[in-house]
Amino acid sequence: MLSALHLVACWFLVIGNGVAGAWALASGPVPSLRGAQLWRFTAFVQALVFVQVTLAAIHINANDGGPQTFHVFYGVLTATTVGILYSYRQQFRERLHMLYGWGGLFIMGLGIRALVLL
Repeated sequence: MLSALHLVACWFLVIGNGVAGAWALASGPVPSLRGAQLWRFTAFVQALVFVQVTLAAIHINANDGGPQTFHVFYGVLTATTVGILYSYRQQFRERLHMLYGWGGLFIMGLGIRALVLL
């Protein structure tokens, strides 16, 4: 059950961050795409990273065994990336859409890599 839930949530994380990243990049040259909906969606899909990490920790604890080391590495790296993006938002105020656009696509890539290692 936990394994299936972790896998489904991972797909939501991958697709959601890809959409959020593409949306943020597209909103740079097209200002009409900017708005509160973009930032709410971005915050939601990036919060899914921490849901994933929590599900993974519960799953590892329940099964008394760990997954492949690099799968865990990519999960922790993804959570760290969300923290780094959040911490740099004040310095990139002028190019916030670029920061979160490329960041969302990077998170998507990390999620795909973690899926491959399952």
